[in-house]
Amino acid sequence: MWRRTRRLADTLELPTPFSAEALITALAERRGRPIEILTAPLPAPVPCGLLVATDRADYIVCTAQTTELHRQHILLHEAAHLLCGHDRTALPETPALPLLVPGLPDGLVRRVLGRTGHSEPQEQEAELLASLILRRALREAAGRAEDIAAQGGAGALIGARTAVPPR
Repeated sequence: MWRRTRRLADTLELPTPFSAEALITALAERRGRPIEILTAPLPAPVPCGLLVATDRADYIVCTAQTTELHRQHILLHEAAHLLCGHDRTALPETPALPLLVPGLPDGLVRRVLGRTGHSEPQEQEAELLASLILRRALREAAGRAEDIAAQGGAGALIGARTAVPPR
């Protein structure tokens, strides 16, 4: 699992500047099918994120009650399920589906993946891939910041577009 997720994370084209939303947009384009991000008040003990695969589109549902950093990780975790191909496995019984995503008819849904526990291999793989993607994105952003600083000094780091003219 480690080698597979490491290879996926290392070969994935990351958007610049990085955001989970931009990565998901690029993933949708690459897959040739829409991925919609939905925010919902997911009460405990429901998972804080879900991937719902339908015949026409994929939906990533993220809890509304979280921090921005946690939201980014949830989105990356659910996108990792798609990158790993977990959406192509058989649909288990999900009796709570109408409560979680009330706008989607039961017959339309092919697969629901929710973080019900980290002991399932698919959840471990998605969690590891999400962490590796975020680690790589942060490492590359730090490298770009160092390059900018070396080329343009501190003004470049804070977004200054022009230098103060010499007197």
